[in-house]
Amino acid sequence: MTLAKRYDFVLLFDVRDGNPNGDPDAGNLPRIDAETGMGLVTDVCLKRKVRNYVQLTHGGSAPYDIFVKEKAILNRQIAGAYERLGIDLEKEPADPADGKKRTTKNEAQGSEVDKGRNAMCAQFFDVRTFGAVMSTGANAGQVRGPIQLTFARSLEPVVALEHSITRMAVTTEGEAEKQGGDNRTMGRKYTVPYGLYQAHGFVSASLAAQTGFSQADLDLFWKAMEDMFEHDRSAARGQMSTRHLVIFEHDSALGTAHASDLFERVAWKRTTEGPARAFSDYEISLDGKPLKGLRTLVPAR
Repeated sequence: MTLAKRYDFVLLFDVRDGNPNGDPDAGNLPRIDAETGMGLVTDVCLKRKVRNYVQLTHGGSAPYDIFVKEKAILNRQIAGAYERLGIDLEKEPADPADGKKRTTKNEAQGSEVDKGRNAMCAQFFDVRTFGAVMSTGANAGQVRGPIQLTFARSLEPVVALEHSITRMAVTTEGEAEKQGGDNRTMGRKYTVPYGLYQAHGFVSASLAAQTGFSQADLDLFWKAMEDMFEHDRSAARGQMSTRHLVIFEHDSALGTAHASDLFERVAWKRTTEGPARAFSDYEISLDGKPLKGLRTLVPAR
């Protein structure tokens, strides 16, 4: 069943003694807005966790396979779609409307691209959810996904701490001889003591109709938003948890309110003084009433 309504949502999650999203351009330090000190987590990072959750819970099989996954060769995935369609890209197009000759070897032409794009959407959850650029290799065009996310931003400035760590072992015999029996190896680890982050998201019913994104897909996405951190544990990320997911449901595909006005209905205030170190240091409210429960679905108005 395709979507008939537009949705906007607010995601609140926190981190304790961990690095929610390291910046490779800054030695893997937690991402921070240099002007305000607010912590940042990219939309790409959040989408990765959704992909991992769907792959974990559905075993990587259609229609819940994942296009962008670890060590995947994307052009091979695109070519595989044409193989499943029975389209031989080494031969000239069967449809005269697609041209008598291929302008590029092993690249789809004309209506073949539309067929390839539809096949990719049907096969891969992340393609029909977030969209993808598939104009490389065999060429399956581009897809605009119905779900988009903003960067997550911490409610208050965060501090990035640097910790020295010790390894009581070495990797080679030469390293052991060089250290004269002292096997301690110093390293660095970066953490945020505590941060509560807020991200905004958007679900377009019109784009969902174009990619085949269904109500079942949306239900799976909401579940991933709630549980994605539960299956993404690592020593670097510390303790991360989804705290609230507030979903605003419109009564039509075009919507009945501006997303910015809806997001302002979710507010927060501190319940303690000094640096925040726990979720209990905050009170999150919707329309002036404290939020309870993990997921809240309310009408957009």
